[in-house]
Amino acid sequence: MTNYWMAVGSPTHWQEAFEKGNIWGMRPRQKHRWEKLDQDDILLFYATEPVAGIIGYGSVQTKFRQDQPFWSEEVKKGEVIWPLRFEFNVDYCLPPDEWEARRITSDTLKLKVAVGFQSIEPQLAQQIISQFKETKMEPVHEVPLHKEIKRKLIEIGKLQKYLAEEEYPFDLGRLDVVWRRIERSVPTYVFEVQIGGDPYHALAKLKHAFDLWNSRIFIVGSQAEFSKIMSLLGGTFHEISERVKFWELENVEELYKRKRAYLDFEKELGI
Repeated sequence: MTNYWMAVGSPTHWQEAFEKGNIWGMRPRQKHRWEKLDQDDILLFYATEPVAGIIGYGSVQTKFRQDQPFWSEEVKKGEVIWPLRFEFNVDYCLPPDEWEARRITSDTLKLKVAVGFQSIEPQLAQQIISQFKETKMEPVHEVPLHKEIKRKLIEIGKLQKYLAEEEYPFDLGRLDVVWRRIERSVPTYVFEVQIGGDPYHALAKLKHAFDLWNSRIFIVGSQAEFSKIMSLLGGTFHEISERVKFWELENVEELYKRKRAYLDFEKELGI
């Protein structure tokens, strides 16, 4: 049975949640609600003043606990405020510059805001979702660089004669990019693109992919992410420390250019 939830946060918190890979968190006192969350539950995004309304919706994916500061407020204070976390997919979301003008609100919703993260009646949730669908809202855009790196990885995979695809579903959510040998095969190569998101969660998905399929696993990120990743590989994820490969963002671009140039040269030679 699908549950319906409303997550309440400031506009700033929502922007940061989207920028860091669609991750939300809850305080320890909300544990009873976090424990009831299931994959594919429907989640409404409520932004508080000055927006004061629903700005989009999506679905719950993977739950996880974390004892390290993640959001800017936690990092600034040097403490974990929202340790009960989960990843969510975004189905529809207004562009940030239209949140105030086009958000969906009602007196009923405003009365519920004070409770914070909470369950919401299915009928009310479905009414809100139908309004988004009727106006043909566009889904929230990924961070441009994240999207571009995924596109390049897919192109490289295709040049390697693999079946390359993004957002590959499995039981811990979705993998950024996978390469498979044939349609019915499991992923041979698995890539997670780490740009301002959560390295813990990315490594958890890579480890699970390795455990499930013995895939060759890669994490792609900036040099700024390297120390965080290596710290986790030296501790929590030591079991895959010799398996996972780290690629800098520039490596993807360089590999793509070389592969493309090689293919173009072959065409010039008629082979």
